[in-house]
Amino acid sequence: MSPSPARITAVDTYDIRFPTSRELDGSDAMNPDPDYSAAYVVLRTDAADGAEGHGFAFTIGRGNDVQVAAIDALRGHVVGRSVDELCADPGSLSRDLVGDSQLRWLGPEKGVMHMAIGAVVNAGWDLAARRAGKPLWRLLADADPAWLVGQVDFRYLTDALTPKEALELLRRGREGAAERAAALRARGYPAYTTSPGWLGYSDEKLTRLAAEAVAGGFRQIKLKVGADLADDVRRCRVARAAVGPDIRIAIDANQRWDVDEAITWTNALAEFGPYWIEEPTSPDDILGHAAVRRAVAPVKVATGEHAQNRVVFKQLLQAGSVDIVQIDAARVGGVNENLAILLLAAKFGVPVCPHAGGVGLCELVQHLSMFDFVALSGTTDDRVIEYVDHLHDHFAEPVVIRDGHYTAPTAPGFSAAMRPGSVAEFTYPGGTFWAADRARRDIDNGKGQVACRK
Repeated sequence: MSPSPARITAVDTYDIRFPTSRELDGSDAMNPDPDYSAAYVVLRTDAADGAEGHGFAFTIGRGNDVQVAAIDALRGHVVGRSVDELCADPGSLSRDLVGDSQLRWLGPEKGVMHMAIGAVVNAGWDLAARRAGKPLWRLLADADPAWLVGQVDFRYLTDALTPKEALELLRRGREGAAERAAALRARGYPAYTTSPGWLGYSDEKLTRLAAEAVAGGFRQIKLKVGADLADDVRRCRVARAAVGPDIRIAIDANQRWDVDEAITWTNALAEFGPYWIEEPTSPDDILGHAAVRRAVAPVKVATGEHAQNRVVFKQLLQAGSVDIVQIDAARVGGVNENLAILLLAAKFGVPVCPHAGGVGLCELVQHLSMFDFVALSGTTDDRVIEYVDHLHDHFAEPVVIRDGHYTAPTAPGFSAAMRPGSVAEFTYPGGTFWAADRARRDIDNGKGQVACRK
């Protein structure tokens, strides 16, 4: 009697939060006090090899419990699925989750529910890559182009990109792929760093971290802007003095401005040679981005980290609204939808520079850019992956940066697995860190009350 096929037996979720707001790590004009957080999911299986799949949605603190609840709502679509069938066709999971008519009503294909789908779909890809014994970038790069096309949902895209065009792009991308994979393993993928530029940092800290970034091999840094123009002028001047004339400085407004304000503010900072202005206005404003782009050139316009789905990216490209496409590994519906966005960018000839400013996002998105280089666009020209030097020690396979480049991952999977000790420590509100923190606050409050009574 043959053994029963392995199946997914459980979908475990965790509300994990890190107190980054206390040092103002991650602070910007729209988000002054973020606590980087992950709604973390693990797909458990009864496979003989004990295989698991890991994924997460990134948030910045409050509401992470809502994101976890959204992932929990998908459990019925996942438990009981055949592991072999899921790994052979991760798109089947994506199609089932996105296609649930009642859950779809909560979007459709946007917001908390869609991010939950992305977390589960990414966990499915992590499982598939682990079972294949390959890092995700290599699983994708080695895949048959026709199979990859089958992973993409082309609904609403065919006026800009057809399956036939996508197949041709992927077939062309396979030419020279082996040589590019070898180059990737030898040199890595170019990175830029946002670590010096958080809005809450002092000028002294900005100067120190910017100089350290250049010494570490980075050829681009990024500054958060948008709260106060005089402060931004001063900070850009400080940053330019720290890095010199040859290092690119990108600026990021995190959606702070109306269109006219974005144009005025960006032009006021033009003397410092900003390479791009990121999220100058609402991420949903396709025509607004186009207007900004026309008015601030040669400063480039970059956006995408808050774009809700592939359709928004399609329109940004059709309208000529962006110079730089910024995918996010945890914002849209997972790897499948990001494949669609990478194909759209390749069709329109627009470089992709992913967003990775958040817990675990560096770990994930490196795989997507490396696949793009090896087997789709075939270039790293004007392409860089964001890097922030925060919280990598909580991951089982953290990113490795050498001389301003991401080192190509070699471990099987999507690099999404968190260390068990970190999960136990930072699960909210009962993890050991948060329990001890709450006890300290109770003691401090008690002392204050005693002092008041005296």
